[in-house]
Amino acid sequence: YFVASHRGKPDLIQEYPRMLIDRAVEGLILLNTPVAEVLRVPVVAISGHHRVPGVTNIVVDNKKATFAALEHLVKLGHRRIAFFKGHRGSSDTEYRWRGVLGAAAKLGIEVRPELTIQLQHDARNPSPSVPEEGYVTAQELLATGERFTALFAFNDISAIGAVRAFRDAGLRVPEDVSAMGFFDIQAAAYLTPRLTTVRQPLRQMGEMAAKQLLLRISNGNGKAPPLISMTPELVVRESTGPARVL
Repeated sequence: YFVASHRGKPDLIQEYPRMLIDRAVEGLILLNTPVAEVLRVPVVAISGHHRVPGVTNIVVDNKKATFAALEHLVKLGHRRIAFFKGHRGSSDTEYRWRGVLGAAAKLGIEVRPELTIQLQHDARNPSPSVPEEGYVTAQELLATGERFTALFAFNDISAIGAVRAFRDAGLRVPEDVSAMGFFDIQAAAYLTPRLTTVRQPLRQMGEMAAKQLLLRISNGNGKAPPLISMTPELVVRESTGPARVL
């Protein structure tokens, strides 16, 4: 197999699939990569959302994921919740945000613009997440002076940075502010406090992508399901607790 990293650059996103097909690959697995055109080999996209002929998308159910996360916070008494919206370079950003808005409406939670910040909002070409972006974004959030009792971050990486920023500002997690992540990366279970998050079944998504691709190759690129949705799991740890009285 061949592995290519486009690093989010639009020209490489278009060039690499063509280059690999020219080298006689029999199929492609794309990870967080938009499909720019119809390709002549079987394609399976992990975290892909664009309905393109010949492409099977393997996605996490963002509606279930965001509802489970917000319902957990609401049951703890949180009403003023801050949000980190994903950066523009992630194919999950808009779909997860729609899930947030839908879940908030069902649960009676107001999504306040003053408590919503998009990660890497000033970046022309957003890069993969690092804890620093969560730290800086949390500082921006605190600098507004707006009151909130919980943060629902786009991913665990930004949540980790945010927790550090809260603690550096003298806030206790979760006594003063709760923090919720997304993905359940390995480090999430070893932080202080351990991070509450939504587990995205990445291994299962990868296995499903490989099985689907091999099946389509063996069947001569026959009819394939356009979408396979995987079920997320809420993982409750130490970073969320009852809302403090504002």
